[in-house]
Amino acid sequence: MSQSKKIIIYQVLTRLFGNDNKTNNVNGTLEENGVGKFSAFTSKALNSIKNMGITHIWYTGIIEHASKTNYFQDRKDHPGVVKGNAGSPYAIKDYYDVDPDLADDVPNRMKEFENLIERTHKTGLKVIIDFVPNHVARRYYSDVKSQNIMDLGGNDDIHTTFNVNNNFYYIPGQALEPQFNTSVNGEKYEEYPAKVTGNDCFSANPSINDWYETVKLNYGVDYLNGQTKHFDPIPDTWKKMLDILLFWSSKKIDAFRCDMAEMVPVEFWGWVIPQVKKQYPEMLFIAEVYNPSEYRNYIFNGKFDYLYDKVGLYDTLHSIMSNEQSAGSITPCWQSIEGMQHRMLNFLENHDEQRIASDFFAGDPWKAVPAMIIVATMNINPVMIYFGQELGEKGMDTEGFSGKDGRTSIFDYWGMDTIQRWRNEGKYTLSSLNGNEKKLRNFYVKLLSLCNEEKAISQGVFYDLMYVNYNNPGFNINKQYAYIRQHADDILLVVVNFDSKEVDISLNIPQHAFQYLNIQKRKLTGIEDLLTGELVSNIFSFEEPLKLSVKGYSGRIVRYKK
Repeated sequence: MSQSKKIIIYQVLTRLFGNDNKTNNVNGTLEENGVGKFSAFTSKALNSIKNMGITHIWYTGIIEHASKTNYFQDRKDHPGVVKGNAGSPYAIKDYYDVDPDLADDVPNRMKEFENLIERTHKTGLKVIIDFVPNHVARRYYSDVKSQNIMDLGGNDDIHTTFNVNNNFYYIPGQALEPQFNTSVNGEKYEEYPAKVTGNDCFSANPSINDWYETVKLNYGVDYLNGQTKHFDPIPDTWKKMLDILLFWSSKKIDAFRCDMAEMVPVEFWGWVIPQVKKQYPEMLFIAEVYNPSEYRNYIFNGKFDYLYDKVGLYDTLHSIMSNEQSAGSITPCWQSIEGMQHRMLNFLENHDEQRIASDFFAGDPWKAVPAMIIVATMNINPVMIYFGQELGEKGMDTEGFSGKDGRTSIFDYWGMDTIQRWRNEGKYTLSSLNGNEKKLRNFYVKLLSLCNEEKAISQGVFYDLMYVNYNNPGFNINKQYAYIRQHADDILLVVVNFDSKEVDISLNIPQHAFQYLNIQKRKLTGIEDLLTGELVSNIFSFEEPLKLSVKGYSGRIVRYKK
């Protein structure tokens, strides 16, 4: 793995991005509420995204998934086991096909996706798509699978819970009987024998809170017998997943974001990732992993390039913004993953989390500015934003299945007002945004652009200043956080303020920082604040405290020269 630039990811729910329909009926159908298409990502759209400082775009919801919208009469999904009208992008219906919702001409849908990849690359952006390895839709069927690859479950012994050669787990002798009514128009969903539900629910009676729309895949782990592992010879599911990864790699994508990677045995990843990289050496693998005790395992044995830093930095910053933790807790947070910080993907929003501006989180997108500065500049690792985050999207709509929960629905057909006004019917002129949205977007553009304009951020070393300021009366460790980034002759001081009020800080710089960063001079003079362009003339020295003012819910990135 070799990256010359800091990876800046823009995650976009593909079906919502290009939808300019403003009807927004609750539980609306595709015909009522409309849906975005591959073609909405024009060169102008992609350039507008790239010009925010973005390097990679994660097209969420590409692979065909279960839906209540019927395109194919011979393989309809039962609406009783589909979440929302549009369906979950993580209930995969055909690993070898793209979502027909996204195509202007459904029979030509794969070619339209290939054209999107080509347009994206021509813009200078790289492409990320989801790989969903743990579970599939209850009615999985592939009609464009590779030759000589039997469909999932095609050769399964359905009379046993576990067989190493099976692709699914079964509950023999029992029909699926969910704890809720699956009947729609008098037709009940039938499944016999019941397959095990995607969230490891080994019951024929999944609840409404289970991943009832999905079926768990069998990677050779016998869960009901001590989770014993049967990996020799290689299980059939492993071979099929390798074929699927190579199929999508051949489409010239650049990375896989691997959904719930820790629910799949690490041995599989350690086997499959090197094989994909043998043919596609530059391919990146990003794991959604929530167990910090497994981080090293999935990096070093699973061969992943990057892991989600949700349980670590995201949760810590969320708690600080909610006044539940001190800003000083950031230090033990990064120390807990010492040696792996550069392998973590940082973010404040994604499709699973509540929007910053929602009533369920901060209620104000500006309160996240100090956290976003940390997420973007603290290390050389990737950073991600979720589409609309840069506009202060609230996610407070009642779309349908999702309900008013502070998240942008991944299950419903909908039109996002902020994105629609930014798109401005494909013009991307910002003229339809209000003043606050323009100002917020300008902040994100400036911050994300700095990530690769400044080598101190994209390639430099990190030095935490908190330990020398714990007993400093001129610095509030509960509300402020400070560190140094350095590369060659560039020294950047980053100070953020989680308080609502402007503060005048007096920051101690230890002599050890000068030694660690190989700074020969005893004093350095500030040059400018990179976020605002403001000239700064304060003194950076271990002989006297550094004086600096920081506005409420804000931060400073000040350049000093050796």
